[in-house]
Amino acid sequence: MTIRVRFAPSPTGHLHVGGARTALFNWLLARRAGGTFVLRIEDTDAERSSEAMTAGILDAMRWMGLDWDEGPFRQSERLERYRALAADLVERGHAYRCFCSPEDMAVPGQGPDAKAEWRYDRTCLGMDSSHIRRRLDAGDPYAVRFQVPPGVVRFEDAVFGNLEKAGEELEDFVIVRATGQPTYQLGVVADDLDMRISHVVRGADHIANTPKQILLYRALGATPPRFAHVPLILGPDRSRLSKRHGATSVLAYRDEGIPAEAFVNFLALLGWSDGTDREMFAPEDLADVFSLDGVQRSDAVFDPDKLSWFSGQYINALPVEALLVRLKPFMEARGVWEDRFGEGSGREWLTGVVALIRPRYRSLVTLAAEIATYSGDDVDFEDAAIEKFLKDPNLKDYLPRLAERLEMLESYDARTTEDALRALADELGVKAGLLINASRVALTGKAVAPSMFDVMAAVGQTRTVRRLREAVGRVPAVPTDAPEPGRASV
Repeated sequence: MTIRVRFAPSPTGHLHVGGARTALFNWLLARRAGGTFVLRIEDTDAERSSEAMTAGILDAMRWMGLDWDEGPFRQSERLERYRALAADLVERGHAYRCFCSPEDMAVPGQGPDAKAEWRYDRTCLGMDSSHIRRRLDAGDPYAVRFQVPPGVVRFEDAVFGNLEKAGEELEDFVIVRATGQPTYQLGVVADDLDMRISHVVRGADHIANTPKQILLYRALGATPPRFAHVPLILGPDRSRLSKRHGATSVLAYRDEGIPAEAFVNFLALLGWSDGTDREMFAPEDLADVFSLDGVQRSDAVFDPDKLSWFSGQYINALPVEALLVRLKPFMEARGVWEDRFGEGSGREWLTGVVALIRPRYRSLVTLAAEIATYSGDDVDFEDAAIEKFLKDPNLKDYLPRLAERLEMLESYDARTTEDALRALADELGVKAGLLINASRVALTGKAVAPSMFDVMAAVGQTRTVRRLREAVGRVPAVPTDAPEPGRASV
């Protein structure tokens, strides 16, 4: 069988995590089988759809690397096709015109379950042709309803196995509204039929729609595609994933600096496994091993900390030059990018800094911001770091002395700075760690950083000396009864 799958988002909002995973599973299924991935925009809701949302969906898919083979097709350009199919279904007795007004179909009874239990009573099904003609001649509005036949609708779902629904439990559903607008049920079947879709892979919340759509396929004389309904994605509290759990829009994760490969890797493992404990998959690896057999029935839980972990893994695995390409727009947005970083010694310096600091970062945004610590004039100090490592009043004397020693170095690198600092510590009779920790705060504003001497080399001699001297102002005053700096109290 030739695999033809589709992703059919509605441009009434951003592409969210659930839709992105559906798109990914379809894309992987097509790529592994050498099949076709069709993109279709379901924009029949004219009031809520927008070109801006469509553009955002396409941008999100491009960022994820989900290239499509056909489309994007738009349902709004196929309305006449849907109406023609509806007319054909009416002509052949599978559907009928319904002239009932909203008032006619007011939900009887009271209580929260009244609407859920109510079904259309087929008032218009038995209407004779002469009465229908009079209503049509009078211009009375009407919807078109599909006549659900008796019997049980059975189908095999690739994820959930054998499922069934009794026809008696389905009402005669609307396929064209009184406004002339085709409904989702008719549009999706017509599209999947015309586009020769072989597998419909979508969220488990669509299972209830499948029996209705199978009936439409049969009425149209067509064989339904194979269905696979993937589990829902829940928040950490196991409720339906929503904005209260954090970002749900794909582009929000892009803007937060998550590498696309990390996002795709994480997303693929929400409700799917290759049957091993493997976690790291490049997109091409996923395409080699993905199958519907690995899709789980239980709902998946979205863990932001796990996504952050994946992000850090990919940031550290990317070749530095490739990482710099990703970093540049984030550096530009923050005002950190300098022309000298494009080539020559400036590029070499930036490459070294990024290689030094990236193990501690899980976002391109925060990594780009940290580069400013090494290239700029300002340092953002953490209060906890100051309190922990600049609390010794004697540092008011020690830091200027260290700055002087470093300023005098003719050869300035990680080795010579370490030698100078340790020699000064010996002269002062203090542990080298006191000066190392204080220098770390003075140079980076943080309590934790890479090797201090590598940091000194990266920040450069001039900035290091200046920052050590400026940090003196953050050290508490020396008490009047304190021993002379550099000498232990007796």
